[in-house]
Amino acid sequence: MYNELMNADTLTSFVGLVAGTSLIVQFTKPFIKKYFSDVFVRFYTFIIALFLISIFGDTGPGIQGILLKIINAMIISMSAMGGYEILSDPMATKMKVDR
Repeated sequence: MYNELMNADTLTSFVGLVAGTSLIVQFTKPFIKKYFSDVFVRFYTFIIALFLISIFGDTGPGIQGILLKIINAMIISMSAMGGYEILSDPMATKMKVDR
């Protein structure tokens, strides 16, 4: 039984990192979108994922560890963004506007 909703052990897993990234981005996104475009939100999501995986993920030392952290941060940020889209628009009713 869990005594805590989110702890360091949770953030060492893929699901925990996706959840943490998604929560941080969704709570801070209004401040980011006030000054930057929607494209920057994706980059911001990647930065948050990279920050979290740098603290809680152990991919090893050296250049191999750094590259693995970057790749894992890409996967985490894509999962966090996709998860939000699934929750916010489950029937995919958004329409693209051709410009």
